Amino acid sequence: MPIKISDDLPARRTLEGEGVIVMRETDAGRQDIRPLRIGLLNLMPNKISTETQLARLIGATPLQVELTLVRMTGHVPRNTAADHMAAFYRPWEAVRAERFDGFIVTGAPVERLPFEEVTYWDELRRVFDWTQTHVHKSFMICWAAQAAVQHFHGVPKHDLAEKAFGVFQHRNRSPSSPYLRGFADDVAVPVSRWTEVRRKDLPREGCLTVLADSDETGLCLLDDPSCRSLYMFNHLEYDTRSLADEYSRDIEGPGSARLPLNYFPGDDPARQPSNTWRGHAHLLFGNWINEIYQTTPFEVAHIGADATPSVEAAA
Repeated sequence: MPIKISDDLPARRTLEGEGVIVMRETDAGRQDIRPLRIGLLNLMPNKISTETQLARLIGATPLQVELTLVRMTGHVPRNTAADHMAAFYRPWEAVRAERFDGFIVTGAPVERLPFEEVTYWDELRRVFDWTQTHVHKSFMICWAAQAAVQHFHGVPKHDLAEKAFGVFQHRNRSPSSPYLRGFADDVAVPVSRWTEVRRKDLPREGCLTVLADSDETGLCLLDDPSCRSLYMFNHLEYDTRSLADEYSRDIEGPGSARLPLNYFPGDDPARQPSNTWRGHAHLLFGNWINEIYQTTPFEVAHIGADATPSVEAAA
């Protein structure tokens, strides 16, 4: 089955050109099937690029998926046109009464700030609590993953002496996990962050399971069954040139820029990098969608019905 996105979303043309089956809203309405409802709270500065990357991955499954783009209610993005945001995004306050089979929260360019200094921190905390009563399974990426483990488990993030930047080998620590079905023992993963979550800070009761990590860059992927969430601290969703684009922005900014490691052939930025992670990106998101499909209630109204709402989520 295809992914259902807005007819005019810029990602549509890119995905159709790649052979991803994209269903028009009018055609989806004629099918006698309940699509999986997936929400994407996009905090990345390049919204269109991130929309395309994630729609590509969740649209590659054999299931019909309805993607809803969500933004923070009180935050005005500076890097995406206002007409794009108005046409394709809904504020979280407008969707908080709805229920989703899956919900993704991306990274954000705020990781070097203390959490409480992020302008939308209070609202994001309410979003996290809301996922416990209105979302079947969540997927948090990069800074959002760090924010979620801090919110739910009190796990701190730590500044790095220099940016962790490049493509690094990660070890599959839980081959029996349904989320790592089909994964190799070693997986190449793009990394781009100034902070980290450390294994020694994880709760001792073992409510978080390490699925993948690296000797060079530490924790990569955690499973949190108690909150029905995956936490990915890195960027399997990245395109081939995402790190190259970040490097170009870095060298134009103040201070020194670090070359992404293990990425450009011969460490030459003029040469085209090779995408060594694409297959595992599709596996991870495909496995996540499959787990949602196997376990979510058929009636959308029943999602989260057995959960106990927190004080903030119920407010």
